[in-house]
Amino acid sequence: MSDLPSRITITEEGPREGFQIESGAISTNRKVELINALSHTGLSAIQVCSFVNPKLVPGWADAGEVVNAIQVVDGVTYTALWFNQKGIERALQHTDKLTLAGCIHLCASEAFGISNLHRDRETNLQAMRQQTINHQSGGIAVTKISVMAAFGCNFSADVPTANVLQAVDDGFNIASEHGASINEVALADTMGWATPSRIVAVTGAVRERWPDVPIRLHLHDTRGIGISNAWAAMQLGVDRFDTTVGGLGGCPFARQPGASGNIATEELLLLAHEEGIDTGVDINALLECVALAEDIVGRQLPGALLRGGNLERYRQAARSGHGAA
Repeated sequence: MSDLPSRITITEEGPREGFQIESGAISTNRKVELINALSHTGLSAIQVCSFVNPKLVPGWADAGEVVNAIQVVDGVTYTALWFNQKGIERALQHTDKLTLAGCIHLCASEAFGISNLHRDRETNLQAMRQQTINHQSGGIAVTKISVMAAFGCNFSADVPTANVLQAVDDGFNIASEHGASINEVALADTMGWATPSRIVAVTGAVRERWPDVPIRLHLHDTRGIGISNAWAAMQLGVDRFDTTVGGLGGCPFARQPGASGNIATEELLLLAHEEGIDTGVDINALLECVALAEDIVGRQLPGALLRGGNLERYRQAARSGHGAA
């Protein structure tokens, strides 16, 4: 337990992850409503949209309109996701509100890369070299390597740790070729294959190879053990996580309809708070955002805490002699 961080940093990706996969149309105003509410919970970073092909991801056809309408709160960093030059160009139109940082996107499973990005490994490496040049030409620093399907894949099953190390190494090589300084490696359990032991093996191998580079985890809860995986990572000292309010989202290219999205923000908050780990986020304010998100999408979300209740509320009720609140 000695490696537990004293504080974890959460990037809320509910808006971007969630609204890309919902089957029903969600209005721009309601997307903005959720982002604005999340901005007042103590979260320090929110990924608000994707600048992607609207034919492939129609849920984010209005990305520009959403960014234009959000109310920026001091102390909150607003980011977006993109995968190609057109996405970069669209993002650059919103530098007044968005913090733009370039990322080298790689896949530990070539089969998933073909499904998600329509590129095999070599084609994607060439694309990432060009995208790095494009980022730098647009004044966007390339600071992050992200590896999708780092813990397993619906298309190719178990992903060897060697594949993950190769992907990260590819990213560092591209960065080196173009003078980019990487300050974070993100490992994504895109399709929910991770287990605690797999988290330890893969994350440990990456840390051993690149001990000075912080690791971020992007964990999906497809099979219900995402929070266990986060706990295993925290015991290794990992202190950066992507989450989604209520467990919104899922990967539209995983061929797994109905799969859960990321680990629920509120559940990671509860785990951290109960274990004495600071987050800077007001869990009760976040639960109000869960209720709002459910209202927006018109269904109950996977996160259990909204119905189970924050433990501190029950403690306060017990101390006051009123029993369960």
